[in-house]
Amino acid sequence: MSQQCVTPRGARALKRARSLNSGKAYEVWLGRQDPRIFVEVKHRSGAIGAPTVRSFLGGRRPGDRCLYVSTGGFARDAKYEADRAAVPLSLLDLDDLVALALEHYDALDVEAKRLLALKRLYWPA
Repeated sequence: MSQQCVTPRGARALKRARSLNSGKAYEVWLGRQDPRIFVEVKHRSGAIGAPTVRSFLGGRRPGDRCLYVSTGGFARDAKYEADRAAVPLSLLDLDDLVALALEHYDALDVEAKRLLALKRLYWPA
């Protein structure tokens, strides 16, 4: 798995990171100063277990911030590992990711909205 630094033009670096890993999993280090922010994204059908979370946390140091996104969710032992980690680790599953996308959709730029094309529907109450 490669690491890429996201510049102020973060979308381009994220696309580069995705292309290096065929879109399956990638890790990005956001920034060159403290706090270092690490993000790992995995698209899979099964839940992530504790060994995978421990592997992601390996080598992290105090002051780092971590985010792990998995479309397959997280097993109970993985959530336990995240809770007891020495560095802050946030876990996002597919439902959390969808909720965040919907919550912040209006603030996305045109390119991001092209990638995630949504149409607002009104349903009578």
